[in-house]
Amino acid sequence: MSVETAGGTTGVSGSPGGTEGFPGPGATAGTPGAAGAGGYGGDCTCGKCPRGAREGHRRAVAAFVALREEYAAGRGVPAALAHSAGAARQWVSDELALSARAVAERAAAEGASWLDAVWRRTLLVLWAGIGVLVIMQAVTAIGTGWTAPRTAGLAAAVILALALTGAGWRHRARGGLLAPLIGEDNRLSTSRTVAAGWLLLVAYAVLVQAVHLTLVTDADAREALVDGLELPRGAGLLTVLAVTCAVAVLVRRVVAVRIQGRRLQKVRAERPRAADLLTDDAGRGSLTDTQFLLLNVAAVSFAVVRLARDPSRLPDLPWAFAVVVVVGAVMYVAGKYAEGGRPVVLSVVRAREPGDLAAPIRIGDDIEIRGTGFVPPGAQDADLLARTVVRIGAVHVHVPLVPVAGGFGNPTDGVLTVPVPADVEPGRVEVRVVTAAGAETNAYTIDVQD
Repeated sequence: MSVETAGGTTGVSGSPGGTEGFPGPGATAGTPGAAGAGGYGGDCTCGKCPRGAREGHRRAVAAFVALREEYAAGRGVPAALAHSAGAARQWVSDELALSARAVAERAAAEGASWLDAVWRRTLLVLWAGIGVLVIMQAVTAIGTGWTAPRTAGLAAAVILALALTGAGWRHRARGGLLAPLIGEDNRLSTSRTVAAGWLLLVAYAVLVQAVHLTLVTDADAREALVDGLELPRGAGLLTVLAVTCAVAVLVRRVVAVRIQGRRLQKVRAERPRAADLLTDDAGRGSLTDTQFLLLNVAAVSFAVVRLARDPSRLPDLPWAFAVVVVVGAVMYVAGKYAEGGRPVVLSVVRAREPGDLAAPIRIGDDIEIRGTGFVPPGAQDADLLARTVVRIGAVHVHVPLVPVAGGFGNPTDGVLTVPVPADVEPGRVEVRVVTAAGAETNAYTIDVQD
């Protein structure tokens, strides 16, 4: 489900065309009256197979967009509610929230189906890489002959692939080989991916040395191999490995502590995506993530070339490369400390329609809450927007979804508009906002009159 923002609005994007068979105003996607037999018509939308889950999600998104645009154009509201702007707004919000919930359910089904299918694909890619290695070894052996290092390289690759295959099968419900790289927010973690890359390289290099050592019978050659494993030769490589692994652990702790301290908001993604490695939670390009990944890809590539040129010792990573990786790691961790922030209410005013006179806030009036951080990164989908709540005194008011062309005019990251319900006691009351991530803002006191 893609997300778009236009003119300060947020919402689910999709093609509003081709809405035949989708729920119209007053019906929601996924309900029995939404379409014909089978839920959406002739194509498979079962949610169990990858194709059906993807098609079901696509159609649910299209149905929701059609419904939202219908209401944004001022059509579809029952005549019995047309006389009351507040009642019509709440009815529209409830209908959109129900439809968005159906979209979220379809998205969850697609995500589970994707994870079930991707573990097979990762293993296919892994063994295809082994095949490519075999071909490269065979081609480069022409003219020079087959050597013990070539055998050691292939044997080490097969051993590592078998171990990874077993791990991938064990965690097949979580995406197979991708399982260790997926964070608690269901996104691919840049720090874990980088650490995993260095761990695989070092594990492969050590396996090559071990297999090579078992194949060599000459005492001098065996001694030379052991000398190639001395710490001074691999100090740069081991330093980078230690730094990247420490960053992966530290970043996880930093994120957890900041969430618990209400200084960072996190919402769960529908499913992991490759773009997560280069973007923040909202899908915007992240400089800190990008530089950390690119610097480590360059360093790993250099180490792989060094290992291929001389498989008799650990890759000798120059200290200059190690320092570059460390600098990138420091910037990455600093970025994790700096990102996000607690939602804050800056002011609360009475919402004024054109022609209204100046007046205090009374029960039944709309209030406009101004601040920042009301929509957490990645929470632009309608089902998450509908979870935004304003606490006025002891009364919890769900923020109504107000559709506009291409998105939603309420709620937004900086402004929320809610009515003051009749259950609010007149006098001085506190206003707080609870976001979709569960974070609560500071209290702002207002005076409410009868």
